Amino acid sequence: LITGATGFLGSHLLQVLLKEKLEIIVLKRSFSNTWRIQSLLNKVNCYNIDQIPLEKIIQEQHIDIIIHTATNYGRGQVNYKSIIDDNILYPIRILESSLNFYPNICFINTDTFFSKPQFFYAYLPHYTLSKAQFLSWLKLFSEQASIVNMRLEHVYGPADSHDKFVPRLISNLQNNTQSLDLTNGEQKRDFIFVEDVVHAFLLVLKNDSLKNIGFKEYEVGTGTAISVKKFITKMKRFTSSTTTLNFGKLPQRENEIMHSQANNRSLIEIGWKPQYSMEQGIQKTLAISQSI
Repeated sequence: LITGATGFLGSHLLQVLLKEKLEIIVLKRSFSNTWRIQSLLNKVNCYNIDQIPLEKIIQEQHIDIIIHTATNYGRGQVNYKSIIDDNILYPIRILESSLNFYPNICFINTDTFFSKPQFFYAYLPHYTLSKAQFLSWLKLFSEQASIVNMRLEHVYGPADSHDKFVPRLISNLQNNTQSLDLTNGEQKRDFIFVEDVVHAFLLVLKNDSLKNIGFKEYEVGTGTAISVKKFITKMKRFTSSTTTLNFGKLPQRENEIMHSQANNRSLIEIGWKPQYSMEQGIQKTLAISQSI
C-alpha cells in the first residue's frame, strides 16, 4: 500500500515497484491531481479515501507493507488541523487499522533531514514538528510492527512540485529571469537524485530485516554535502542561462541548517550506493523536465 503515490517521490516509487511485479494499493483523494501517474492507474488497486472508509479498504486487501510518502508541508497560510490530520493522525489510522488485520505488517515512513534532533530549523516549523511527533508514535508502534524510517536528505529530480526550490530554480534559469536574489549559498546540503532514493527504498523492501518487529532507520543521501551555491552555479551552467545570480542579497533563514549530510552506512551495508553523480542527476532532471 502506498500513500502519496500522486506526489513527487511516490510517483517515482510506483513506477519502479510495478516493474518489480508487486501488487500495489494506492490511496488518494477523488480530487487528487494524477498527472504523474495517470498512465499507471489501471495497473493498481486505487481507492479514494474521501469516498470509501479506510477500514473497509484495509479489510478488502491483504496488506504486507505500507509505504507512507504522503505529506503536508504547510506552505502558505498554515492550517494546523490539516497538518496534524495529514502528517500524524492519517498515517496512524492506516497503521493501527492494518494491525487489526495483519499482525506482521511493515510500515516504511518517509522522513526529512529537517527534523534531525540536532537541528532547530525555523523554515516550515509546523511540518517539521509534525514529522518529529509522528516518528515518536512510530517508535511506540515498533513494539508490535516492523517500522522503517527513511530519513531523506535534499531530494531532487523530474516531476517535482513547482513551488519547491529546485523546480523554481530551473524555471527561473530556463526562462532567463533577469536576476535572482539569493542567500550567500554557504549552507551545505546532501543533494540526492530521486532515482537513487527509489533504489534505496527498493533494497530496503527486499531486505530480510523487514520481517523483524522493531525500529530501523536509514539516512538516505549520497553521504557528501556540497554548498547550495555550488549546486545553483552548476544548474546555471547546464541550462546556459543568462540569469544574474545575486548571492548574498538575501539573509539566511533563522536557525538555518548550515550542514546536513547522510550517514548512509546502513544503506551501504545492504548493497546500496548512489548511481548518479550530481552532474548526471542535474542533466537528467533538465532533460526530462523539458519534455513534461
